[in-house]
Amino acid sequence: MGEKSSYKDNHIFVFIEIFACEGGIQSYVKDIFRAYSTLKTDIRGEVFLLRDTPNHDNPYASERLNFYYFKSLLPQLERITMAMALLIRMLRQRPNHVFCGHVKLAPMVAMICQPLKIPYTVITYGKEVWEPLTQATKSSLQNAVGIWTISRYTRKVACAVNQLDGAKFQILPPAINGDRLTPGDKSPALLGRYDLAGKKVLMTVARLWSGDIYKGVDVTIRALAKIASVFPQVKYVVIGRGDDQPRLAKLAEDLGVSDRVVFAGFVPNSELIDHYRLADAYVMPSQEGFGIVYLEAMACGIPVLSGDDDGSADPLQDGKLGWQVPHRDENAVANACIEMLTGQDKRCDGKWLREQAIAQFGMDGFNMRLGEAILAVNAQT
Repeated sequence: MGEKSSYKDNHIFVFIEIFACEGGIQSYVKDIFRAYSTLKTDIRGEVFLLRDTPNHDNPYASERLNFYYFKSLLPQLERITMAMALLIRMLRQRPNHVFCGHVKLAPMVAMICQPLKIPYTVITYGKEVWEPLTQATKSSLQNAVGIWTISRYTRKVACAVNQLDGAKFQILPPAINGDRLTPGDKSPALLGRYDLAGKKVLMTVARLWSGDIYKGVDVTIRALAKIASVFPQVKYVVIGRGDDQPRLAKLAEDLGVSDRVVFAGFVPNSELIDHYRLADAYVMPSQEGFGIVYLEAMACGIPVLSGDDDGSADPLQDGKLGWQVPHRDENAVANACIEMLTGQDKRCDGKWLREQAIAQFGMDGFNMRLGEAILAVNAQT
């Protein structure tokens, strides 16, 4: 017999890691925690984190959200310990619903939930479901009562590649904090640090990992010579770190544009807004599941460029708010950058751009969509 709870609805969330590293997924999940805590309904959630420890700062812990941590020196022990804790908790608590925060955890969640007849939803993001999954993982998604994802593109590709039911999907795009991300003057200190005074500045914020070549930093470097033929003072600021930086620096040197490329390295969140404000155009011809950085740039009034066959179609509203180009086409990137730096297009109007982005993807909208999604799963119980 399950324990009696004073809450009407009880949920369990299962994630890999949220506080041990920074990234788009981590930012998105934190928005879920924040929004969940504000919902005007009698609910309570318990969060199981595979690779986090209680030593990390966690501002989301509250009476409504209780956190459990399972990081160990032995990765296999983490999974076993968390699986046992989940099983015991589900037997005792009988939650209304379980939210699995990554496809890598879906087989484990399905194995526990299905015999207990506890419904579960799997949260997906992008490239992790763009390729064929193992049979166990695919089955765990096919047997889920729901799948949350961040863009139409991820839904389309995941359904086609892994034979998933599109009707199970709920689109829950990321959000931006328009109160924190605002336009502003270029910081004189940063202009001096990177030698950008009087320059036209292109910017990318991305991990520079060799596994993330799809971010398109190399394509933008290849486009610089053509851009410089129209804007001789152009500079390209790359914010991020990773093992691919030496290759990118060598590429810039080989192409004779190393003096135009600034590798700024890691920039903490507290300094990121001032860095965005340095940019005259945000350029990332990528293949994204969504691309929260495009929204961050637009909230700061910066025009944006993305790839034309990925989840960035959602934040760019199918080209209404920015330039979409073939993501490996350096000439297309160069031509679009020249248009952006010329500044004549409506999509360069920073005030309008910010208003449009926040109207569609502000925090209030995210809270509303999450509330609707939670109500939908509770109705299935």
